[in-house]
Amino acid sequence: MWIRAETVADHDAIHRLTAAAFASAKHASGTEARIVDALRDAGALSLSLVADIDGRVAGHVALSPVTLDDGSTGWYGLGPVAVDPRDQGRGVGSALIRAALAELSALRAAGCVVLGDPAYYTRFGFRRHTSLRYPGAPAEYFMALSADAAFPSADVAYHPAFSVA
Repeated sequence: MWIRAETVADHDAIHRLTAAAFASAKHASGTEARIVDALRDAGALSLSLVADIDGRVAGHVALSPVTLDDGSTGWYGLGPVAVDPRDQGRGVGSALIRAALAELSALRAAGCVVLGDPAYYTRFGFRRHTSLRYPGAPAEYFMALSADAAFPSADVAYHPAFSVA
């Protein structure tokens, strides 16, 4: 498996993969593939990595900037993270997330937030921090990690692309 930046040639495969990965996911909205497309179209896909297995896109992770209402900058949202159903449970998603977080560190990002299953995302260092809030979502599923262990007190907003229908 090779983790690499997406290319234009990967866009259709990423869309199909994301749709397939979330097709039977418990908390999926059904819009995840369109969110990635909308982020890319808006120039807000800060990082887009694929897991390449034998020349096919087996997984994808997106990172995009988030807005904190206290004015803090340098924060990103992780997701969607998608893995081809036939490759799930083989470490593809974990490898993508670790690579994405390493890239954020190299960019000197202030921190990263994720909306997802705590049983999965805590293994990467994400934790619930009551000072960071994502209104409208169950608090236990909204987690963050910070580059310097400081967490602002703020409401977080994802890019408008996350509102695509």
